[in-house]
Amino acid sequence: MTARNSRKKVCMVAYTKYESDGRVRRYAEALAGRGDLVDVISYTTGDLPMDVTQLNGVNVHHVFRREPEGPSKWAYVSRLVRFLLAATARVAKLHRRDRYDVIHVHNPPDFMVFAAWYPKLTGAKVILDIHDIVPEFFVSKFGADPNGLSVKFTKLVEKVSVGMADHVIVSNHIWQETMIQRCVAREKSSVYVNHVDPAIFYRHTRTRNDGKLIVIFPGSFQWHQGLDLAIDAFAIVKKRFPNAEFHLYGGGGNVAELLQQIERLGLKESVIYFGSVSLDRIVDVVANADLGVVPKRANSFGNEAYSTKIMEFMSQGVPVVASRTKIDTLYFDDSMIRFFESGNIEELAKAMIEVLENPTLRASLIKEGYAYAERNGWERRKMEYLGLVDSLSAEKSAAAEPAVEREVAR
Repeated sequence: MTARNSRKKVCMVAYTKYESDGRVRRYAEALAGRGDLVDVISYTTGDLPMDVTQLNGVNVHHVFRREPEGPSKWAYVSRLVRFLLAATARVAKLHRRDRYDVIHVHNPPDFMVFAAWYPKLTGAKVILDIHDIVPEFFVSKFGADPNGLSVKFTKLVEKVSVGMADHVIVSNHIWQETMIQRCVAREKSSVYVNHVDPAIFYRHTRTRNDGKLIVIFPGSFQWHQGLDLAIDAFAIVKKRFPNAEFHLYGGGGNVAELLQQIERLGLKESVIYFGSVSLDRIVDVVANADLGVVPKRANSFGNEAYSTKIMEFMSQGVPVVASRTKIDTLYFDDSMIRFFESGNIEELAKAMIEVLENPTLRASLIKEGYAYAERNGWERRKMEYLGLVDSLSAEKSAAAEPAVEREVAR
């Protein structure tokens, strides 16, 4: 604190469960860790209370209770709008009290940036953080026509939302180029890949010794993630390794259909759904796994959506089997990951079996994965993010470095 001119006041708005969202938590805790005032506006789930809690120095305001998702895109949009209204009211109330320097808004949806309209009018700067590019996500999630009116409307909303922001963060280099072509100036944007936070994903000790082989998938169950393909492939793996289990953590998408698929394949005892767990708990779950699988569909939104779970696996010494997608071959190579042809169930099963039964391959993947995670952890970008916040604020921090663009990490 002695190296800083003032305590920054930052508010984050995210349609997410903050406790489980590693990307939002990294930003917020980086700011709180240097002494800034940080409020986060998010939702809660289930029977958890709508309250204000503090987590690692961050004030978390739960202003909305998220309901289970249905298939209707209009029901989905309705929930987003209701959260926007609740978030807007809370941000305005807190800003009148604390006078924020920066409002950092996370998508989806893009229009959540308008929760910052009042602080923006009174001098606060706004960051729009593009986790997912919405038009492509909308096509993947709802099967919308890429040239239809609904998708054209999401592109218009994207453009207007970007215009509201003073700076745009994009979650990978492919999407940055897409956004530059569509609606944002290069000098107004930067890339922050969703790397893991070493404060949470430091090397944990393996505690499991039950003799089982645990394959793990943590994350979203959306169709583009290809979890149904992995379940079919595991049915083949199970024949080779009777002691293998496939553990699923997360939610979203059509969980009911996946559970029906598991029962239909006779895998109810070996493919186990644990639901969602907090970020602080998932690291121990990952550390006790034998194999991580990332089976995204390359002919969908998943082709360009970066998988944070890959670096989570690597940070805990868990070898990775992943589909060969455009985004993952940009950041990783065959020395780090056992790739397979996306959508090919037999190849996926073959890759899983090969890693599980080949100790030399496992050791090599683990070694290269550790090295990559150490080279590209959050610590290498944290000071750049702090510098970005300070550059947007009226006063600068003497300890911060300017935000600069980095080359793709290899």
